[in-house]
Amino acid sequence: MESTPGDVAAGRHNGGTDVEAAREASRQARAAVRQEVRKLIAEVENLLQCLKDIADPELARARAEVENAIAATRQALAERADRVRHRANETFEAGNRYVHDRPWSAIGVAALSAFIVGLLVRRRAIGGTGSM
Repeated sequence: MESTPGDVAAGRHNGGTDVEAAREASRQARAAVRQEVRKLIAEVENLLQCLKDIADPELARARAEVENAIAATRQALAERADRVRHRANETFEAGNRYVHDRPWSAIGVAALSAFIVGLLVRRRAIGGTGSM
């Protein structure tokens, strides 16, 4: 099955979806972190809810500080997630552009990498059988 230019642009050439797979892995990692942070924040808010009826002024001050910290953390996480998402998209697009603008360079780098990995695997296989 031949690749079409649209397949190549989408990262689906040669039967693979490298760019899409990397994006999906990134999405899943972000979702897992987001879920854990939300769980932590919910637990802290639940604790604060349990402590709200206690009339100790020191406890009230500490509770207000924690609430402010939670709000700041939510804002910082949202901003950071946007920056990471933007950078990841830029990186994927830059790699995609580089491969399309310089296909022979990309093929050369891939071939050289495969050659070096092959040498290392061969050296290990030869060294591994002789040392027994």
